[in-house]
Amino acid sequence: MNKEFFVALDLLEKEKGIPKEYMLEKIEAALLSAFKKEFGNSTMMRVNIDPVKEDVKVYLQKEVVEEVTNPQCQISLEEAKAISKRYDIGKMVETEVKTKNFRRLSAAAAKSVIIQGIREGERKVMQDAYESKREEIITATVSKVDTINGNVVLETGTSHAVLLKSEQIPGETFYVGDKIKVFVMEVNKESRGPLVTLSRIHAGLVRRMFELEVPEIQDGIVMIKGVAREAGSRTKISVWSRDEDVDAVGACIGNHGMRIGGIVDELRGEKIDIVKYSENLEEYVAAALAPAEVRSVTLTGDRACKVVVDADQLSLAIGKEGQNARLAARLTGMKIDIKSE
Repeated sequence: MNKEFFVALDLLEKEKGIPKEYMLEKIEAALLSAFKKEFGNSTMMRVNIDPVKEDVKVYLQKEVVEEVTNPQCQISLEEAKAISKRYDIGKMVETEVKTKNFRRLSAAAAKSVIIQGIREGERKVMQDAYESKREEIITATVSKVDTINGNVVLETGTSHAVLLKSEQIPGETFYVGDKIKVFVMEVNKESRGPLVTLSRIHAGLVRRMFELEVPEIQDGIVMIKGVAREAGSRTKISVWSRDEDVDAVGACIGNHGMRIGGIVDELRGEKIDIVKYSENLEEYVAAALAPAEVRSVTLTGDRACKVVVDADQLSLAIGKEGQNARLAARLTGMKIDIKSE
């Protein structure tokens, strides 16, 4: 254990972000493990690591007793007095053990513990980095595309992570070097399984994109009240303005559709309906069924309503395979029954 050892710890902290204190704990555990293999499980020891002096010492400990029943961890008073007159019953006699004298098996065990500690440290650093991005968007670079299962390996800046085929927008294709936006859904604290779950189909991706693109949302003037999404096809998002002079829908669309256009491009052409939120459920449901024009909305029970539209608006209100009505129901939290006049 020399100066180079502590230099290596400094490099681990600098290059991989693993705190030196964390690694010192692992090294102490490694020395304990090696010591137990060398001298037996019942032995006692103390490790003294001094980063300032760049020194590591290991001491064998034995308790001073009147009658020795376990020589591995006990020493007689007579033997202790021979070492130093200051020893008495109950005191600990310490003898330094040179780590260079550890047998190969013991040294290998210590090395294994340290390597495991480095791996755990790296994982913890990545966990902490991803944890700060939970339910946020990160921009990642495609580094590999699995042509068999369709999964994509991404370089996130922190590490490599996998975007599963099931979390990709239907129909989209990726090429190595592509930069894409992904939503951080979950961060796994367990040692098994993927470290992070990324998604491009989660409704949170659209929500965060609007928060990044629309200054009025960042300033708190415009609020996103709800998002209903069928990835790759259509999304409905409802917005509301705290300021009567600010048009929430217009702010999200932007001049000449610049703001919403960038989001649509990132989502591979996914249609986005921006709906004006209202505390009045009848108004809210009517707006959610856009682009269909609604004649009337009548509440028929708890979270249920009947909607009347002109005959030529019926198919538009329901949408292809019922998608428009389905998304409107999810957005408003209402059960919607649509009838023609």
